[in-house]
Amino acid sequence: MSETETFECDVRDAIGKGASRAARRGGRIPAVVYGGDEAPVSITLDYNEIQKAYFSGQLTGRLATLNIAGKAQPVLPRDVQVDRVRDTPIHVDFIRVDERTRIDVAVAVRFLNEDTSPGLKKGGVLNVVRHEVELKCPATRIPEFIELDLAAAEIGDTLHMSAITLPDGVTPTITDRDFTVATIVAPRTAKADDEGEDAAETEAEGEE
Repeated sequence: MSETETFECDVRDAIGKGASRAARRGGRIPAVVYGGDEAPVSITLDYNEIQKAYFSGQLTGRLATLNIAGKAQPVLPRDVQVDRVRDTPIHVDFIRVDERTRIDVAVAVRFLNEDTSPGLKKGGVLNVVRHEVELKCPATRIPEFIELDLAAAEIGDTLHMSAITLPDGVTPTITDRDFTVATIVAPRTAKADDEGEDAAETEAEGEE
């Protein structure tokens, strides 16, 4: 499962544009937590922590934990409002989640055994069709990545989603077909030689 960011929060009573501007001047980012069986709660978070998480890609599509008044609350960042000039977060909406919550999320594909793949050892090229795959996951168990094993992959092989073993409770969002994740294609030099031979044969036939 992907690592969980934990953010310390302060509950804020004052809301509105004026209160939000005051929070930002004080080095805080205003935010709201909603969802579940509880009422929405307005909070602020440390400016530097949110900026770091945002620019490292840890603020979207990942489970986070908010420490609100000493209570840990699992959440998903739902919407990040960004300053259009500075491209920095100025407000975040979080939604409460638990083990029953299921979400759609893009998860990176990692390729195993590239160094031992017979097709790649013969000079084949790994053509990645999908660097990420959309999965339906329990919100509290989002995999950091999924793995596709190339140990037996030969030149000309097409590697489908069915070749990937997913964690329990995780399924592809695309269910109507076994879609392609990657292929092993012949090296360009081989293709060029084949095309050259075909062209030469065609020319010779024309001369006859």
